[in-house]
Amino acid sequence: MSNKNPIIYHVMAIFVVAVWGTTFIASKVLLDHGLMPADIFFYRFALAYLCILLVNHKQLLANNWKDELYMALTGVFGGSLYFLAENTALQVAQASDVSILVSSSPIFTSIVLAIFYQSERISKRQTLGMLIAFIGMVFIVLNGQFILHVSVVGYLLAIAAACTWALYNLFMKKVMDNYSSQFISRKVFFYGVLSILPYYALVSPLKFEMAILSETAVWGCLLFLGLLASMYCYVLWNTAMANLGSVKTTVYLYMAPLFTMITAYIILSERITWMAILGTVILLVGMVMAEKKSKKKA
Repeated sequence: MSNKNPIIYHVMAIFVVAVWGTTFIASKVLLDHGLMPADIFFYRFALAYLCILLVNHKQLLANNWKDELYMALTGVFGGSLYFLAENTALQVAQASDVSILVSSSPIFTSIVLAIFYQSERISKRQTLGMLIAFIGMVFIVLNGQFILHVSVVGYLLAIAAACTWALYNLFMKKVMDNYSSQFISRKVFFYGVLSILPYYALVSPLKFEMAILSETAVWGCLLFLGLLASMYCYVLWNTAMANLGSVKTTVYLYMAPLFTMITAYIILSERITWMAILGTVILLVGMVMAEKKSKKKA
């Protein structure tokens, strides 16, 4: 545990979630321009890996084979499987529905970590707080619209993404106390890219068309996703988790739709209804309740 003021790690988590809350829009832009879900992931993680390799390259492998295996699993579950599921869900389901289901990952994370770690078990108050925060998040995403666009495949893929992120947190907890956040993030990017290659061989080849990639909107979104949302934010997120704990940090993911809503309001001029405002209040109340126990134990 770092001696730094813990507030800085809360700020890190909020900043990361603010950035990640806008990635749905960037991914939608890339999908609309013809990139496939696997291609979006490959380009953003390959770019992130090459850039972080410039600043973190002295140690090639983990200290032992078991840690290396855990690193590989973080790349698979926090990388290729997660983004393949999420981006494919965005193709077949409404972005708002996907956002709700993917943002349920704190619930799955708390369940998974409680099973494997006694210290990560949460109180009834925290459980209630997480559920209240989830309800607030749903209100924000719906934003006054009650039209449900049912897509069973899309919903299952979104839930699968939430579950894979929970497993990412589980395997991250195995290694985050023994390695720097830069080293771990570099491994996540490497194994994420490596584990997506069989998809190109067995399902669909990588789409590399300069006519598409040279479009300003496309390379702009890829730079945003690769450099800021991936390389920089993964390092910050892993640092926050190492200092605040996995469950405590993951709860901030409930705020992602809030930042998505704000971004859509600023960029797309989408309206913000009373329902979204009420949802924001409910969300913040739930998050305060979910954080309560952890602050006492810290």
